Amino acid sequence: MPPYSLENRLVIGIASSALFDLAESDGVFRKEGEKGYRTYQRAHLDDTLRPGVAFSFIRRILSLNDLNPEDDPLVEVIILSRNDPDTGLRVMRSIKSHGLPISRAIFMQGRAPYKFVRALHMSLFLSADENDVREAVAAGLPAGRVLGSAVADDPEDRDLRIAFDFDGVLAGDESERVFRQDGIERFRAHETMNVATPHDAGPLRDFLREINKLQRREEERRRESEDYTIRVHVSIVTARNAPAHERAIMSLNKWGVTVNDAFFLGGIDKSSIMDVLRPHIFFDDQEIHLEGTSQTTPSVHIPFGVVNQGQSTGTSGTDTSAQVP
Repeated sequence: MPPYSLENRLVIGIASSALFDLAESDGVFRKEGEKGYRTYQRAHLDDTLRPGVAFSFIRRILSLNDLNPEDDPLVEVIILSRNDPDTGLRVMRSIKSHGLPISRAIFMQGRAPYKFVRALHMSLFLSADENDVREAVAAGLPAGRVLGSAVADDPEDRDLRIAFDFDGVLAGDESERVFRQDGIERFRAHETMNVATPHDAGPLRDFLREINKLQRREEERRRESEDYTIRVHVSIVTARNAPAHERAIMSLNKWGVTVNDAFFLGGIDKSSIMDVLRPHIFFDDQEIHLEGTSQTTPSVHIPFGVVNQGQSTGTSGTDTSAQVP
């Protein structure tokens, strides 16, 4: 039998800290150390862990495997964990209890697992560990840190709504650097002058490309069956507005990726949009935006680019992006 290939699939790596609520377990580890943590996990082996920040996103994206034959899934999710295999048993039993079709895992006994992202063809790695995520992004990997706690999910809602910031997430930070160094007017002039030049790719540009493949498969299914309802919807929600919006749209076109909706907010609070849009996951490079959205929306910080340089745990930096059109 040939080896199982991850090529031509959307592969997501996720730490148990992003998939489940591990606040209680983490408290035991901090108070009692590794030995106490190991004893605690063994004693609670059959206690199913509660959903974490990224749970609804993972559940929904895995549900899209019904678009392909069972032995040829479109989406593969793999656990990348700092647990050792023994303490990771509770994670795997919880996955089974929740009915998630996840069967592959890497347990690294306290070491950073993100180094396997490229080897496993992953387009995204999610974790609650800030150091792991920062190191992964610094290494050029598509990683994000989940923030806040799990948000109540509607199991009857079959849609998957994904929202991205633009600069520092889908695109690089070139324009952000111009804004921070030279101000808003120079930023506008720079974007107008370079409107036909696509931005360099940001950390999650290729992840969006993989999501677009799922959307095209949905379109094929709808052509096959008029009763099929499209489930995946993608938005960008950015502090840009006119005239800087045009280069963002041109970049998407030249990258060969698409979004369903675009919100060019010009400094309007993003959390007010999220309350209506209700994405199952939102990616942004600025923690100050996510402080608001994470109260009601599963939110992910992408610690990329100039806006995140020199920041330490718990800091958000200066809110200059709200001024960007």
